[in-house]
Amino acid sequence: MENEIRVGRTPGRRQVEGEPLLVVDDLRTQFAVAAGAVRAVDGVSFELYRGRTLGVVGESGSGKTVLSRSIMGLNTSANATTTGSVMYAGDQMIGKSAKAKKVLWGAEMAMVFQDPMTSLNPVVTIGRQLTEHIRYHLDMGRREANEVAVALLQSVHIPEAEKRLDNYPHQMSGGMRQRVCIAIALACGPRMLFADEPTTALDVTVQHQILNLLAEQQRDRAMAMILVTHDLGVVAGRTDEIMVMYAGKAVEKAPTPELFARLRHPYTQGLLWSIPKITQAKHTRLIAIPGRPPNLISPPPGCKFAPRCAYAQDICRQEEPTLRSIDSPDHVFACHFPVGTPEGQAALDANIASEYPPALAAIGKLRATEELSV
Repeated sequence: MENEIRVGRTPGRRQVEGEPLLVVDDLRTQFAVAAGAVRAVDGVSFELYRGRTLGVVGESGSGKTVLSRSIMGLNTSANATTTGSVMYAGDQMIGKSAKAKKVLWGAEMAMVFQDPMTSLNPVVTIGRQLTEHIRYHLDMGRREANEVAVALLQSVHIPEAEKRLDNYPHQMSGGMRQRVCIAIALACGPRMLFADEPTTALDVTVQHQILNLLAEQQRDRAMAMILVTHDLGVVAGRTDEIMVMYAGKAVEKAPTPELFARLRHPYTQGLLWSIPKITQAKHTRLIAIPGRPPNLISPPPGCKFAPRCAYAQDICRQEEPTLRSIDSPDHVFACHFPVGTPEGQAALDANIASEYPPALAAIGKLRATEELSV
């Protein structure tokens, strides 16, 4: 995790041109469990062009990973239901057969999973795991596939690449295993890459290396990429656009510099406040969002974030806000009393005056965004 937030476009990032590679419209995924239907993804829509990166940010349980798996069609359990539309290169993914999706997985779209130790097969060598889908999709012989595998390991900066082909996952460090997962994902030259919290459980130095590696490979290959994380600091200088998710919904979406300059949703503000800062004294207590995420089987009426929100008013608990914009059509948010507006400030002041607990918790934290290097 980076201590300073630097916002800006990655050098060499391709501009939007032509038709979007990925168009997601009103995507919904539910899981039927004994207690009812878990609405893990609840009406998410966005577009993504080739050569550009979308950051998807939110707490654990906000629907980030399920969104990525739903787009790829990986939610194959009997209790999972996905509706809406996912157009990839003009082809509808929803309802596509497993055989048809298998042709796309690896060759057209790929995923770097969160935990490399569980996504790699512990009893199969790295070389075999790298070459099996190269041979399947690209119709290569064993020797040629091994040569490609060595080149892939070298491209993700793994030393002594030829020797590593005979290694098993447990013989490599966490950072090296994650590099192997990236090499596997890139093996067949996909146009779409999903990176699902690729730096979880890695130390800060290795996190930085992995994120730089992903940015380098994405730029060199002109891939579209969705970078999933819970940390706004990770996506600040590495994405073109950010979508903040809460309780299965997109609550704010904007170009990256715009979001950090004029964030509108209180949940986005809470995520920003929670980032540790190098200006803080040692042993300073981290700033956390009060309360817990809602029950996705029976969520509260109105805005799902209202019970934890310092700005919440009666209308927030009764009427769910829809995505809207104020200054720019590219910056949308779902909030009745957005941050940085006169109505938002009035709502916060009223809650502080009435000693509303979430508002009291915000006192003393309002300088947080000023302390960050944006």
